[in-house]
Order: sequence, then structure tokens, then C-alpha cells
Amino acid sequence: MKTTELRQKDVAGLKAEVKELQRAHFGLRMQKATQQLTNTATIRTARRDIARAKTILVEKLAADSSAK
Repeated sequence: MKTTELRQKDVAGLKAEVKELQRAHFGLRMQKATQQLTNTATIRTARRDIARAKTILVEKLAADSSAK
């Protein structure tokens, strides 16, 4: 997912996106463990997507707290 798409979401939307990405990452790890995953690079991209979403979430939370 691109950062521009993530930056357009609000805090609740970002939290939901992180949760969804973590679920997808878990599924990929289970597929790898059962040797059903053919493209292991998807695990790396999923991890990075989670990190990207969490970073933007923290930025938005910091901006909200400093605005108060």
C-alpha cells in the first residue's frame, strides 16, 4: 500500500488497516510453515506495509496531541 493512500485515512482507519495487515501477515506465516507459500517475498512486503502504516499512525497521533 502506498503512503499517499495511508495518509488520507483517519486514525481509526489506520488502526483497522494495521489490524488487517497483521492478519494477512499471520496467514502468510502459516502458509510458509505448512509449505504452501510459493512466493516468500510477500512476507517481507507485508512486514514493511505494517511498519509503514504504524509509522503514519504514530505521526497522526503525535500531530493530534500537539494540536491540543
